[in-house]
Amino acid sequence: MNSIRTKLFLNISFLLVFFVLAAWSLSALFLEDFYIRNKKRSLIESGQAIAALYAAGGPNISLELERIADNIGAGIVIVSRGGYLKYSSFERLGHEAKRPPHRKPPPPGIGRFDDDPPPHMPLTVSAREEIDGRTSVERQHDQAININFLSLRRVLDDGSILLIRLPLAAVAESAAYAGKFTALSGLLAIIAGCVWAYFFARKFTAPLQQLGEVAAGIARLDFSQRCRVTGNDEVGRLGDSINNLSCRLSKAIAALNETNRQLLADVEQERRLDKLRKDFISSVSHELRTPLSLILGYAEGLKENVVRSKGDREYYCAVIADEAEKMNKLVNGLLDLAQIESGHFRLDRKDFDLSSLLADIAQKYQAILREKNIALSVDKETPLRVNGDALRVEQIILNLLNNAITHADGERLVEITAVDAADKVRVAVFNAGKHIPPDSMENLWLSFYKADQARTRGLGGYGLGLSIVRAIQELHGNAYGVENVAGGVMFWFELDKGA
Repeated sequence: MNSIRTKLFLNISFLLVFFVLAAWSLSALFLEDFYIRNKKRSLIESGQAIAALYAAGGPNISLELERIADNIGAGIVIVSRGGYLKYSSFERLGHEAKRPPHRKPPPPGIGRFDDDPPPHMPLTVSAREEIDGRTSVERQHDQAININFLSLRRVLDDGSILLIRLPLAAVAESAAYAGKFTALSGLLAIIAGCVWAYFFARKFTAPLQQLGEVAAGIARLDFSQRCRVTGNDEVGRLGDSINNLSCRLSKAIAALNETNRQLLADVEQERRLDKLRKDFISSVSHELRTPLSLILGYAEGLKENVVRSKGDREYYCAVIADEAEKMNKLVNGLLDLAQIESGHFRLDRKDFDLSSLLADIAQKYQAILREKNIALSVDKETPLRVNGDALRVEQIILNLLNNAITHADGERLVEITAVDAADKVRVAVFNAGKHIPPDSMENLWLSFYKADQARTRGLGGYGLGLSIVRAIQELHGNAYGVENVAGGVMFWFELDKGA
């Protein structure tokens, strides 16, 4: 019942039933009186027409009276002032046919004249209306035949009497038939009207339901729906307004969401930078403590002349220089990592030959490899064009190679391979040696993380090389990883193919 479609259908149906019942009631109450009033008017007009016809005279007046009587469904007679029947619509008599003198004219209102009329024909007058000085209209009831009549009496110019008598039974019957027809046609009209009201309500409310669904979607911040209401009426214009509102709200909320995302990103970036600064300070403080302690201790020994011989002094100076070099490497590595992770670093991307870069790196490391008794093999295609920041790619390879040399064990073997992998080029650095513990695999890429603290410190590592590899690869948008393979460990990273 709360549906506007149901309300519209019920209201239209109610109005239809109301008007049909009103029409039927009016017909039942007033139709017969309406017919009688019209018949009375018809009798008066017919009386005037007959008076004019009678005044004009003519041989065919009886035929005219019969025609008028047939048209109005009444009996018509004209009786002279002396009591003679002059004209009748019941039979065609000769002009001025005179009855015997002793015969009186029939009582007014009697439409039948026989040679021997009945001695008594009772009439009851229920209503009488004087139209003018010559004409009167009566409603009569013939008790002998139990029929109501409407009778007109008019005095003609020569004193003759015009009588027109109309039975009302036909009027009542016509009114009854009209009432039944009104009831039947009203019932059919109600059925047809209810069917029409149902489809009209559906058609009229369908756009409103669609507008409601779109408005509900807007309330849920769903702006994908659109009103498909056409037309230049109020509903069509409302649909256009809702579509415009939805479009504008969608753009406004999208802009607001983008602003919020940017704000959150800025806040997150600020938090990340703050964390980087704190981690930087904490990590640097931790990593600088040992070399600074050594430098301070040996410097104090030199200052206090603890050592006397030249060889001891040179040893003290060598320790100080070595620790200072380590500190320099640590600071440079931290600065590189901080710069890359800050989000403001821009890569100088271009196409270059990876095969040539790998060959140069292998050539530079020959002396170090011979000193550490490590065998290096490079397996690559020639040429191998890639796209990226050549300086940073070289930094990745050097960090992985240094890491492999540091952890090479057993067969003392390091291998570098570069292969075509679909739309990428994969570079892998393998070193023979122990596998990495599974719980350390994910932490290897964190700054200052060392799987073997004692071993790495002894070899001069600070746990920054792999963090720099991760940061550069994320900046390139390419994958990287580490795997334990047969005989050792393999680190790998991918590069975009060059043109």
